[in-house]
Amino acid sequence: MSGPVVVLAGGTGGAKLARGMLDVAGDELVVIANTGDDTEAHGGHVSPDPDLITFWLADRIDARGWGLRDDTFTVMDALTALGEDVWFRLGDQDLAVCLARARRLAGGATLTQATDDLRRTFDVRAVVLPMSDEPVRTWVRARGAWNDFQAFMIREQGMGPVEDVAFRGVEAAEPTAEVLRALRDARVVIVGPSNPVISIGPILAVPGMRDALSACRRPVVAVSPLVGGEVLKGPTDVFMAWAGHPLTSDGIAAFYDGLLDGLVADERTDDLPTLQTDVAMPDAAGRRRVAQEALDFALALAP
Repeated sequence: MSGPVVVLAGGTGGAKLARGMLDVAGDELVVIANTGDDTEAHGGHVSPDPDLITFWLADRIDARGWGLRDDTFTVMDALTALGEDVWFRLGDQDLAVCLARARRLAGGATLTQATDDLRRTFDVRAVVLPMSDEPVRTWVRARGAWNDFQAFMIREQGMGPVEDVAFRGVEAAEPTAEVLRALRDARVVIVGPSNPVISIGPILAVPGMRDALSACRRPVVAVSPLVGGEVLKGPTDVFMAWAGHPLTSDGIAAFYDGLLDGLVADERTDDLPTLQTDVAMPDAAGRRRVAQEALDFALALAP
């Protein structure tokens, strides 16, 4: 069976699965990344999820879990010394990436082209695609106030309860030709163990994306972000509560609302074929194991 192995990803869970899938699928891997977290900061265009995925695929991720390994923060420290409120901190190399991207975009490049420039610079074999070239921004309302996603996560510390979520600009967005081609030709599609609401939700909200996934001739399988019924990182719990779904395999399956052909999780669900396995990915071996099991499971579901 030929075709790319397509992973939908956002955040650390999706990036870690993508890194494991790189070991399994090599240059047949295509990652479609959430861009709802994108923002402009310090004169640069920050694209957190595509960058996070690229840094993981390049084995350049820092031990913090974000940014480039051994990066320094001289510019942020200097801005702070000058009296600026530097609540959004970027490492010096990370800032250079964002400044270069902003210049490419201002010069007429698409976000897809700028993202591909970065992965080539970092010698990443897999392809990383933004979900859309049009700007989509996730906004969150909590305690009566709207904040863009970065302000909610950093300034508001991701504290719920969440009252509403909006993907601003999504009505004018569309999947790129590269994204549609990857889904059309996919051998399998695997939804990463990312926050369903704010990491995968923006991807699915792009007009035409659900139709493209539904039309996919190959299985669409999700890896649960829950380990032992718990969230290892990020505010998945508060967003799933807002969406009205429990933190269970049934809740994950219900959120995706008929889009999936199967689920990889450590807890079974009666709603979907389930591969019950340990989905924790604490190290490289764990990432490869989960990726291989998810791929084998998806292929076994193929007609």
